[in-house]
Amino acid sequence: MGDQGGTMSDVSQGAGWWQASDGKWYAPEQQSNDQPPAPPPAPGPPAGPSGAVPGPGPGPGPGVSLPPFSFDFKRWSQAERITVVGTLLLFISLFLPWFTYNFAFGSVSVDGLWHGWMYLVLILCLAILAYLVARAGFSEMPFKLPMADEQLLLIATGVNAVLSILAFLFKPGGIGFSGIGWGFGAFVGLAASIIAAAPLAIPAIKARRH
Repeated sequence: MGDQGGTMSDVSQGAGWWQASDGKWYAPEQQSNDQPPAPPPAPGPPAGPSGAVPGPGPGPGPGVSLPPFSFDFKRWSQAERITVVGTLLLFISLFLPWFTYNFAFGSVSVDGLWHGWMYLVLILCLAILAYLVARAGFSEMPFKLPMADEQLLLIATGVNAVLSILAFLFKPGGIGFSGIGWGFGAFVGLAASIIAAAPLAIPAIKARRH
């Protein structure tokens, strides 16, 4: 039922009629006066400089980014510089003639990898050089080692020295076999392995004595 002026009704009377919070329907001309104000819009994300609402940015990647690489040999200590030179010479010597055999019509030779265990020396040389290059390239190492740097280098260079000495002594014909001699690479490799280990081993031995 509508009111006396026909401006309110229990049901809609046509286009433009609107329903108030009391459940009644009112004529269009009363909308500006009687209709409750519309609720304010829900707050949203701030618009960007161009007016567009920024979307979610890319999330952090699954891995940790590496620090910038900038090679600086000054990051090496004096002992590490000697170790680099000695290890590099040892690596090169493995491909030089270590043992030679002279016979009536000429001579033959084999390189430092003739002994199978010298492949371990080859791998350790690469690992030592790669590690020291990383030490010189990163101000902070991107990975952690299970022990101190000096201890790891001492172990690796010490193993290389021991295996190189054994390879020098055990010629293909055995100790004392006169038919086979040492080549140039054997002397280079032996000296280089000792040079690489000495600057790390000598301080460790002195510290142990004290």
